[in-house]
Amino acid sequence: MAAISNGSISLDALLTATEDAECGALVVFGGTVRRHNHGREVVDIAYSAHGPLAEKTLAEIEAETLEKFDARHCRLVHRVGELAVGDVSVYAVVRAVHRGEAFEAARYAVEALKHRVAIWKHERYSDGSSAHLEGCSLVSHHEAEEQGHGA
Repeated sequence: MAAISNGSISLDALLTATEDAECGALVVFGGTVRRHNHGREVVDIAYSAHGPLAEKTLAEIEAETLEKFDARHCRLVHRVGELAVGDVSVYAVVRAVHRGEAFEAARYAVEALKHRVAIWKHERYSDGSSAHLEGCSLVSHHEAEEQGHGA
């Protein structure tokens, strides 16, 4: 169910798709377009993605999350297109037997999405300017050192 969506994301559909009477914990993360970023007033954001690659990576992250955190369900959906301030751009829904696993799994899934999924954002500002935003590095400084690539 990992998906890139061209329209609004239905939280109700995600909750229904992950219903599980064995789970005592449900964590939902929703990312929204905020009005200010780095001291600038945001008018809107245009998200774009390499659809097939992004969906493949989202599905990989969902599977990793289930394996690493003993979660029973993990669903990630990210929206593309023009979004206004306040619009939901991403949902992560995680269900697990216990809350600890659910919280850890949700955080992992959202951070992995931000670092690994081929999604780009272009912000427009109230002064008429705009900018493509830098993403997160694909490999953290700590991971680079462990792999022998140094800083």
